[in-house]
Amino acid sequence: MEPISGKEAASRIQGMLNSKFQVHGYSVDVTVRKVYAVDPIGEVDFGGSEYRAAGRVSVATHRRRREDKYEWWDLSRGCYFLEFNESLDLGENELAQLEPDERLLRAGAAHVPLMLRGRVAPLEALLVVDALHILVKQNARISRVRVFRFGAPSKAAPAKAAKKAQKRRR
Repeated sequence: MEPISGKEAASRIQGMLNSKFQVHGYSVDVTVRKVYAVDPIGEVDFGGSEYRAAGRVSVATHRRRREDKYEWWDLSRGCYFLEFNESLDLGENELAQLEPDERLLRAGAAHVPLMLRGRVAPLEALLVVDALHILVKQNARISRVRVFRFGAPSKAAPAKAAKKAQKRRR
C-alpha cells in the first residue's frame, strides 16, 4: 500500500471549497458543513434486524461578530455528528483515511480515524468534545483525508530497488 499525493487525492474529492488551502503534500483538508447533536438512542443487535441509528438534531449557528461572514457552532461536552462539505469517490484499489486535524485535538475535541472505501457521500464523522465546550466556525478545516493505493506495486519500484542495490555494491 502506498500513499498518493494530495494533488492526486484531490481528484477523488468533490465539494472542496478552496484547493489552494486544502491540498497538501500527501493529504487534503476537509471542511465542516453541518453539525448535529446525537439523539441519545441507537440500537445495534447481532443480525441487524433490530438496528436503529441514533437520531440527529441540527445544531444552530450564531454570529460572534456582526461583520462575520460565517457563523459558529458552540458545542458543549458530548458527541456530535459532523457532515463535511466534501465527498469521496475512490477507485477499487484505493482506500482513504479520515483523521482529525491536530488543531481540533488541541482545542479539546476529536474523532476516531476512519478507513473509507468506494463512494462516500456525504462524508461524516462522530465528533467527541472532551473540553467544557468548543467553538467551530462554518467551513472550518478540522479533518484531513489521506488516500492510499494498494495492490500490485508500481513497475518503477523494482527498478529503483535494483539501482540502489547496485550503488551499494560499488
